[in-house]
Amino acid sequence: MKAVTPVSLGAELGFEAMSLYKHVAGKEQILEGTLELVLSQIDIPEEGADWREAMRRRAFSARKVLIRHSWAIGLLESGTSTGPTALRYMDAILGNLLPAGFSMEHAAHAFWLLDCYLYGQVIQEVSMPFDSSEETVDTAASNTEQSMTNEFPNLAAMYEHASTGGYSFDGEFEFGLDLILEGLERRRSP
Repeated sequence: MKAVTPVSLGAELGFEAMSLYKHVAGKEQILEGTLELVLSQIDIPEEGADWREAMRRRAFSARKVLIRHSWAIGLLESGTSTGPTALRYMDAILGNLLPAGFSMEHAAHAFWLLDCYLYGQVIQEVSMPFDSSEETVDTAASNTEQSMTNEFPNLAAMYEHASTGGYSFDGEFEFGLDLILEGLERRRSP
């Protein structure tokens, strides 16, 4: 994960790192402003939208954005992100779940569960030693040598499954998200 620092931000903007502090109070303000920009790229649930579709759209949008900015996950979970975009983002999620029949307790559980799943998926994807699902298949195929098949038959079978088109990051994310949404459906009052 690439961290945002005053030096890297200054370089990106074409400024000397220390000159940034003429415009902001400190590193925390730089990080909060940068996080606000990242969050502004995520689709937030519209008021009155179908809760499942809204949470699904938000999850796919957030995954796409956070894969590009995975460093933001730590800031989101630090509890210090209190800018207006961050607050609007969190409020919109709850504002979609509560009218859909979730109690405050279950809306909070749903919010937490969905974000944990989303962040975990992003962290795994960006931590993989390859960049795409196609590379997963190539890596899996090269790992199914005879010795591996004999010693680790279950793992070899999974690699074989992946190499025949049965695996993709998008597909795995969607599968897990659907399971979570189906489980949450049972917790709301229609």
